[in-house]
Amino acid sequence: MTGILEIEGMEFFAYHGCFEAEQTVGNKFLVYACLHYECSKPASSDQITDALSYQTAYEIIAREMMKRSHLLENVGQRILNALYETFPQLQYAKIKISKMNPPLGGQIRCTSVTLEK
Repeated sequence: MTGILEIEGMEFFAYHGCFEAEQTVGNKFLVYACLHYECSKPASSDQITDALSYQTAYEIIAREMMKRSHLLENVGQRILNALYETFPQLQYAKIKISKMNPPLGGQIRCTSVTLEK
């Protein structure tokens, strides 16, 4: 049985970007995660130890978001790699990282990068 775990609206203040100001001043980022996993065992056992822990998934995402990068693609790849290393039951993952108010010279709500594995 496949389960889908979604973690929505994760907010982080981090220092990702190619411009010096982004690396110095920082910015707000929103992250969305969609994780497909084999969930037959936790569905039957009702034990957290058998489940894909969304707490652990959040901690992985938060840890990787705090490491400075020039590109959101690099952050997303690190997140995906860490999730797959931690959760052997993971079958598919999608991570969307949005940079709020990017410094592009105009009124822009966000730019986003979405990676799937």
